Amino acid sequence: MLYAILCYNDEDAVAAWSKEEDDAVMARLAAVEDGLAAAGRLGPVARLLPTTAATTLRKGKDGVVVLDGPFAETKEQFLGFFVVDCASLDEAIAAARDLAVANPGMGAYEIRPVAIFKPRNLATHDRPR
Repeated sequence: MLYAILCYNDEDAVAAWSKEEDDAVMARLAAVEDGLAAAGRLGPVARLLPTTAATTLRKGKDGVVVLDGPFAETKEQFLGFFVVDCASLDEAIAAARDLAVANPGMGAYEIRPVAIFKPRNLATHDRPR
């Protein structure tokens, strides 16, 4: 089963990291990624640009509206994601726990099973088996 591990943190706190702090966090995360990749369990990983670069398309009874910025106003922002291939939810939780240990500060990791809706597109991506 594929699981998406969605990474939330305080965007302002992350943006305030020095280059050295950011490099250290990325190195710790890379160590977790390397372990998942070596086990053939790592799918796509992305670090999102700041929410100030976001655009939201919102549907409503009056039609579609395009807004600058993210839809949700929260203390923590969605900053990136990992896709991991795990045999169980417990395995996905363990992977998220490793990522949380590697990443300083507060925040959350939301874990969701992923359904592939267009399997014909998988041939163009490196997807763990």
